[in-house]
Amino acid sequence: MLARHKRLLLAVAILLSIALVSWRIFSPRRPIDFNTQVKPILNKKCIICHGGVRRQADLSFLFRADALGKTKSGKRAIIPGDPDHSEMLRRLTLTDVEDRMPYKQPPLSKQEIAILRDWIKEGAKWGDHWAYTPVHPVEVPRSKASFFGLVGPAKNDWVRNDIDCFVWDKLKTVGLSPSQEADKATLLRRVSLDLTGLPPSAALAKRFLDDTSAGAYERAVDTLLASPHYGERWAALWLDLARYADTKGYERDDSRSIWRYRDWLITAFNQDKPYDRFLVEQLAGDLLPNPTDDQLIATAFHRNTMTNDEGGTDNEEFRTAAVLDRVNTTWQALMGTTFACVQCHSHPYDPFVHDDYYRFMAFFNDTRDEDSYADYPLLRKFSGEDSIGVARLTDWVRSHSGEQRAAEVRWFLRTWQPAMNGLRADRFVNAELADTKWLAMRDHGVARLAGVDLEARDQLIYRYIGFVKGGRLTLHLDSVRGPVLREMPLDTSHNWTIAAADLPVGKGMHDLYLCYENPGLAKKPDMSGVQFDWFCFTHRFPQGDEAMKKLYWRLVSADVPTVPVMMDNPRDMHRPTYVFEKGNWLVKGARVEPATPHTLNPFPTGAPRNRLGLAQWLTSPQNPLTARTMVNRLWEQLFGTGLVETLEDLGTQGATPTHRELLDFLAWRFMHEDGWSIKRMLREIVLSATYRQDSRVRADAEAKDADDRYYWRAPRVRLSAEEIRDQALAVSGLLDEQLYGPSVMPWQPKGIWLSPWNGQDWQKSPGHDQYRRALYTYWKRTAPYPSMISFDGVAREVCTARRIRTNTPLQALVLLNDSVYLEAAKHLADKMRGGEDLGDAIQSGYGAIMLRAMSEKKVTAMMNLYAKASKAGAGSPDAMTVVASALLNLDEVVTKN
Repeated sequence: MLARHKRLLLAVAILLSIALVSWRIFSPRRPIDFNTQVKPILNKKCIICHGGVRRQADLSFLFRADALGKTKSGKRAIIPGDPDHSEMLRRLTLTDVEDRMPYKQPPLSKQEIAILRDWIKEGAKWGDHWAYTPVHPVEVPRSKASFFGLVGPAKNDWVRNDIDCFVWDKLKTVGLSPSQEADKATLLRRVSLDLTGLPPSAALAKRFLDDTSAGAYERAVDTLLASPHYGERWAALWLDLARYADTKGYERDDSRSIWRYRDWLITAFNQDKPYDRFLVEQLAGDLLPNPTDDQLIATAFHRNTMTNDEGGTDNEEFRTAAVLDRVNTTWQALMGTTFACVQCHSHPYDPFVHDDYYRFMAFFNDTRDEDSYADYPLLRKFSGEDSIGVARLTDWVRSHSGEQRAAEVRWFLRTWQPAMNGLRADRFVNAELADTKWLAMRDHGVARLAGVDLEARDQLIYRYIGFVKGGRLTLHLDSVRGPVLREMPLDTSHNWTIAAADLPVGKGMHDLYLCYENPGLAKKPDMSGVQFDWFCFTHRFPQGDEAMKKLYWRLVSADVPTVPVMMDNPRDMHRPTYVFEKGNWLVKGARVEPATPHTLNPFPTGAPRNRLGLAQWLTSPQNPLTARTMVNRLWEQLFGTGLVETLEDLGTQGATPTHRELLDFLAWRFMHEDGWSIKRMLREIVLSATYRQDSRVRADAEAKDADDRYYWRAPRVRLSAEEIRDQALAVSGLLDEQLYGPSVMPWQPKGIWLSPWNGQDWQKSPGHDQYRRALYTYWKRTAPYPSMISFDGVAREVCTARRIRTNTPLQALVLLNDSVYLEAAKHLADKMRGGEDLGDAIQSGYGAIMLRAMSEKKVTAMMNLYAKASKAGAGSPDAMTVVASALLNLDEVVTKN
């Protein structure tokens, strides 16, 4: 009986072997794949001359229609199905270097030519790059039954969730196995730094390390996700993308009060605001119905662009530069695509043409900001009694003049908009733009405001400074000698003052000529008597209640905190958009309307053609880039490298995904199952067995995958600049855990700042403010905080999608000598003192940082260091401080491993 079974099994094995060999011999060859086989050849060897930038011989491989069309010679480079008559194949195989392609470059290999020949023979089928195709559901790779279903699937004890199934499947294909789970102390420190940017509190560490139940780790993760410090950690990441700074940039780099945007970010992350809503509010919060202050502050995302306050600059040039930056940031930060090059020409490698850039730019080109000194438009942040006053006033106007007028009054109180900035004036006579920012007028001065809508307007509100008394301003319609609209005296103010003048009810659009006279300047022809900031042509405040009118003017003139926000022009100030020929803003081409590239998802039906519609397009589940980009970024923050390494470029020139199916699986889940919840996505990842692995290097696995691209172990990644500083403050007991508020200035040496324009200097913050988390540090673009720059922080002049980690001697010098680390070492040393045993003191310091015991070998080394430091002369740090400093400099302390 047993012999019969053996013979049967042998026969089955032979039959299977024969079947396998036959299948390999007679099965049809797999067709050529455009994206993985053809496109890389075209990008590397052909597209530099035949792409979006250059179309030599009228041939481009950017789109299929272009590649199949007739070339300059009249021949077709590619004839689908006919490689023998395709000019491309002929030119690739010539021996004459003058005629052979690529021109004056090494010839293609026989294998490359064979691939192209087979591809053309198969019909030259094109393919869309994976990142530009919609995200679809992906089947989770499960263990399958084997031997024709006779043997059931094996149970995989390592797998904890669906993420692990993808990782396990890839590990099997390359002959690797995962690592064991990290010890509890290492795992808790890792997940705490990843989710909150801080080491775990002593209470959480004790509770977790003492808890031996199955759900201990999950409970610790939930505690960290609920921590208010979670929002700070992830806001710090977003500040690089938003190019957040406390200054305006360029030569003057003067201060800008925009920290309320940072507060908004922290709150949004802590509340787990759905990512689609998170983006909509930042791109178009001002266009939502009845936007709240918070929704307006969210739009400061795109007001972090630089403003040039240097005298003599062209405001339109730098307004345009800010708009271009918004386009580039939107694509790089939110869609992981290099789009900036399309400003000057069609994309060399990806399916975006030159006009796509300007159609997209049109969404941003109609905003109110104009490179003004005050950073208009601003949200005026009322609080307390003033906030109550705005509400009372709005209700009163609503009851007397209707909802629309009430909305206009409330909007003007909150923003001073819509107003025409003085810098828009032109046709000067005895007038000029002072410092290119304000309209300044001398005696007998004339300036024009072009295209003012006076329809049904009966009041002018203006903001000005009167330097010399006796001034008078006359408004003329359409010319200097045109009808007089109004004459008004201008009082001496010496400070910015808001005043109003009633006008006759106007009709239509007009040019207004402002004529200024002041007898007091008769003997001072070069002196300006008045300077205008802005003009608002509006309606008079409703009659009927003098107390309400008085309250209105008090609130209009109130000195309240402000924050730059986004806002579109009213219809009468609409700014058209044109293609810039070869990217030059001075050379305008065809006029374009707002639109998105046709190669991606369609624009939502019924959506407005403004930033709100753009935000709806970007957050549509059909958009192929938004969810993939964010999931890839979250993965990179936890593992050190994204599933696509090039966070900034998911396009054809970006890195190939290591686990494309996993990326698409998570992107689909992020949108459709997690409801765009960042916390739920992070929770899923950190609960996976993939994340929980030990980080020790195994020689066998390293030989196959030295870069750990397949995740056979946990990564060893140095902490970010912010995390290194915050960790030192936390473990030493110095950290001030206060949330929110203006930026602070911890100690830094004199001479770092050089502000010749205004002499501004770094003033160390008093008390515990200097020990606040790193993301609250005042950020000056031309002189960023030095220690954070040493650890790969960025200046934030433009969007930074990915910090590139470096390893330099300067970093060791910072940790050993920077005042914050010296002070942290001193306080950590104070905590270590108290016992009689030096070894115990060292263990207590190490345990406070790493949550585990130090090896005896390292303890001995530290004790030797202590003995050596004890012999140092006067003026040297005390020995325990030297040991504490060494602890803070250990590789395992500054590394997440």
